Amino acid sequence: MNVFVTGATGFIGTAVVQELLQAGHRVTGLARSDQGAGQLQAAGASVHRGTLDDLSSLKAAAAAADGVVHLAFVHTFPGFLFAPGKDAKAIGALGSVLAGTGKPLVVAGGVHGLRPGEILTEEYIPDYRKVPRKSEQAVLAWADRGVRASVIRLPPSVHGDGDKGFVAWLVARARKNEAAVFADDGRQRWAAVHRLDAARLFRLVLESGIAGGIYNGVGEEGLAFGDLAAAIGRGVGVPAVSKSSWGAVRSLGLLLGLLARMDCPASSRLTQQALKWSPTHPGLLEDLDSGSYFGVPP
Repeated sequence: MNVFVTGATGFIGTAVVQELLQAGHRVTGLARSDQGAGQLQAAGASVHRGTLDDLSSLKAAAAAADGVVHLAFVHTFPGFLFAPGKDAKAIGALGSVLAGTGKPLVVAGGVHGLRPGEILTEEYIPDYRKVPRKSEQAVLAWADRGVRASVIRLPPSVHGDGDKGFVAWLVARARKNEAAVFADDGRQRWAAVHRLDAARLFRLVLESGIAGGIYNGVGEEGLAFGDLAAAIGRGVGVPAVSKSSWGAVRSLGLLLGLLARMDCPASSRLTQQALKWSPTHPGLLEDLDSGSYFGVPP
């Protein structure tokens, strides 16, 4: 299968590209820079130059592919403010050229905020009007239009060597604050998955996922945020400190602070059963205790 991958040079994308290539697929990755293009070529993938804003370019690449994996998303401020709308437009463009073909379109979504305070299962459909990220709603809209469209809900921590995401940000904040901050009693739960387990799931969904499929890419259902802070504190050599909800926001910054306050566990039981997917790589606390997050300040 010739697979077009957006976000192909990112932390998750590089693992997905390798997983697909090792399984015998051909990969064309979206690259917006010479550096990204070189990275893809070195990995053994073909290059499609363009950006998420260039919808015509996205359509051309998707039309030439046998399937699409859409991973690109901006998580940082201020880009995050415009990311959901940009993401929905990109998914719409990809879906429009796959309509009626039966080809797969696999999109990365998120678990956080979909069902706060309760375990999120694959069967649960949120009120999309209240969900800031529009990935899930946008891709599932193509499932009854001849696209094998599906979503993989990822946790806030997709971890592993080279992670520059939320956990790396928490480590950096712990260094800056001289404390690993958590909110209130620290019982808020974060789901997590190793990026190599996530990459394998993307391949399995691409190959065997169903139209309208919702898959939870979760390796660990819910780690207490206080335990996460304690592990970061050990690695940095600072205490784990409780703050009020808004004190955590002041210490961690708006995005991390809001995420730290949310209790969002998630189950992948149905995903594991449907695709015979079983996470096998180290859990988040094991990854932290290995020291890989603390060698060089992010």
